[in-house]
Amino acid sequence: MTVSPKLLDRKSVVRSIEAFDKRSGNWLERLVFNHRFIMVMACVMATMVLGWFAATRLSFNASFEKMIPSHHPYIRNYLENAGELRGLGNSLRVVVENEDGNIFDPKYQEVLKKINDDLFLTPGVDRAWVKSLWTPSVRWTEVTEEGFRGGPVMPDNYDGSPQSTSQLKQNIARSGIVGRYVGNDFKSSMIFVPLMDKNPETGKPIDYSTLSRSLEGIRAHYEATPGVKVRLHVIGFAKLVGDLIEGLVKVMSFFGIAALIATLVIFGYTRCVRSTALVILCSVVAVVWQLGLVALLGFSLDPFSILVPFLIFAIGVSHGAQKMNGIMQDIGRGTHRLVAARYTFRRLFLAGVTALLADAVGFGVLMMIDIPVIKDLALTASIGVAVLIFTNLLLLPVLLSYTGVDPAAAARTLRAEKDLAKGKGSHSHWHWLDRFTTRRWAMAALGVSAVLAVGAFAISTHLKIGDLESGAPELRADSRYNRDNTYITSNYSLSSDVFAVIVKTPPEGCLKYQTLVEADRLAWALQQVPGVQATTFLGDAVRQITAGSYEGNPKWLTIARNQDVLNYGAQQASVNNPDLFNNACSIMPVIAYLSDHRAETLDRVVAAAASFATAHGAKDRQYLLAAGSAGIDAATNMVVRQADHTMLFYVYGAVIVLCFVTFRSWRAVVVAVVPLMLTSILCEALMVILGIGVKVATLPVIALGVGIGVDYALYLLSIQLAQQRAGVPLAQAYRHAVQFTGKVVALVGVTLAAGVVTWAFSPIKFQGDMGILLTFMFLWNMVGALVLIPALSHFLLRDSALQAASAEVERPKSFGSTTNGARLVRPQASSGHR
Repeated sequence: MTVSPKLLDRKSVVRSIEAFDKRSGNWLERLVFNHRFIMVMACVMATMVLGWFAATRLSFNASFEKMIPSHHPYIRNYLENAGELRGLGNSLRVVVENEDGNIFDPKYQEVLKKINDDLFLTPGVDRAWVKSLWTPSVRWTEVTEEGFRGGPVMPDNYDGSPQSTSQLKQNIARSGIVGRYVGNDFKSSMIFVPLMDKNPETGKPIDYSTLSRSLEGIRAHYEATPGVKVRLHVIGFAKLVGDLIEGLVKVMSFFGIAALIATLVIFGYTRCVRSTALVILCSVVAVVWQLGLVALLGFSLDPFSILVPFLIFAIGVSHGAQKMNGIMQDIGRGTHRLVAARYTFRRLFLAGVTALLADAVGFGVLMMIDIPVIKDLALTASIGVAVLIFTNLLLLPVLLSYTGVDPAAAARTLRAEKDLAKGKGSHSHWHWLDRFTTRRWAMAALGVSAVLAVGAFAISTHLKIGDLESGAPELRADSRYNRDNTYITSNYSLSSDVFAVIVKTPPEGCLKYQTLVEADRLAWALQQVPGVQATTFLGDAVRQITAGSYEGNPKWLTIARNQDVLNYGAQQASVNNPDLFNNACSIMPVIAYLSDHRAETLDRVVAAAASFATAHGAKDRQYLLAAGSAGIDAATNMVVRQADHTMLFYVYGAVIVLCFVTFRSWRAVVVAVVPLMLTSILCEALMVILGIGVKVATLPVIALGVGIGVDYALYLLSIQLAQQRAGVPLAQAYRHAVQFTGKVVALVGVTLAAGVVTWAFSPIKFQGDMGILLTFMFLWNMVGALVLIPALSHFLLRDSALQAASAEVERPKSFGSTTNGARLVRPQASSGHR
């Protein structure tokens, strides 16, 4: 529990270190301050070692598996059968556009062949499943009087001559690949590039950063090739992650901007160079330790966890500002700098630890979300919070005990404190907050808050789960990736948003008549869902081959009951489309191509597929949801939807417990938590207004806002309660709280916001969204604490009620107790008593 300097007797002012009893204080204080040099040297050595690990071992990467909820039933179904569904996993689509002509230009075909070969040989590519005009797996088939004829779409003797070009045109026309591997306007063609989980040469997971650079190298080389002007359009998870990692370099530059802003804010408040430098230094040291420990433990930074160092830095600056403020006030009263550091440690260590525990709760609750990338974020952040205990709660007071603060700055702080206490000078506006301890202003504040809460709640009911835009919402709409995606969806009939239902049977069961009929009914049911462009499965190819076997007679365009006919149709289909079923004929996907991957579209498709699976599933025929990019998105949305409210329940439960342990009053807990709840509701409404859905990127925001936002109440309310429990009236107690920590609470709000507002300019859209939302929550939590805490205290923490509540438990001595030079006395009623 913190103790206001107003509760310190004048005898606690120790001007000479010889007059101070070094044996005073608790064991931790004595251990830290009686061995200051060892403490500083140990921190210097730790910084050098962990800095070396951060500089040499820290890597940036992302994994396809880490982005998906691996324990969700849909994802388990996909992973268990991923080896049989190569075309539905992690893949790239590379479209090569001829800007000056069409795909039949011999020069274009020459370039396309070279690009195909380069992609084929790229490490990590599953070469057996690569498809393009230049791969033999893309074939044509026709029915003749002599039976079926077919072959690769690209003629074996293609040499760019008019004859071979004419043959290519004919093969494309009878292959049915227009809109799939050839653009509808014949100005481009597609290379489908499936990827392996691991690089077979190294045995390690694919390095998406290296892969993305390779793709950009291929793009740059061939777009600059003279003779034919081509343009490459590349989409797929691997390219998306590569672009995100590339954006991290730009994001890291924002760290320097955030540090500069925080430095200016702190210096503007203190106008003391040495204390400002130490606060920033200790916060940077915390980031270095965090990154070094992350590297030492073998983790890497991804587009999500890269934001954590910003948060740790901002949190460190905020806690450092509280320590610096306390030391500066004591030095201003004439206390020796070492004694001032120890007094501040006694007053604020417990509150600081409790606040950091609340921060850790906000991060730790994220561990319950079954998405590895969020768990990594939570672990990285928890490491950072633990580090702050050493760097900003222990190291910073020790360093300030050596350097002290600028005497002019300390004197200025003391004058400002006197002006604030008397309501004079430029600090008189802080007295405006005292009005919220009166009934009229308290009721007005609570009334406005209630109106805001009701209105925001009504808006928040429209909050959506998942992506709300087409393309890759992680990137800006004008990014190269999203422009490529727009081109591909505009010129190809089948989108990259694929939803697949896995039909699983005993071996050879996928060719059974009843299985094909039921799968056909499933495909038909999916076609009726708005947002589904088309469906395909083995039965479609069997139909065409069956009709072709009977001279193309349309009445045979059906699924025959004769097993020999079905076997023949499947055998022919496997030549052109080997990914329609596996070798054992026990896995057969029913694939739906979606117009987009918006949450509403996915919900409709999942509902239709799940309903059919429940009604038509049998012991020897299972319908397993779901594979394909859209299937994975649907499973992720389900996990996010389930975790959304559960996460808030746990984070608020933990914060309430921490507040109760700290304040030991349910009334004080209500006063501390209500402003947080209002901010959470307003944040959800803001997400609706800004068109931001709840997804992997934004799910952690509210939990972080609550865990970090409670710091304001812990610092402000603890001072107020200490005053009230000593007999000071509410209005005066709150004024003292504002005087001692309130101004710093405002400073903390601005500093935290400054640390994350730079994210809004990130080329990565979800980082921009997180920056906007966290900035809003930090600032609004600060405003809510300064306004709603006195308003709620008027009704819940009036003097008689508080004294009755505090009589229930005797306050034990703790890190906040003051002994031997920090003796508690009952303050006088005068606000100027010291």
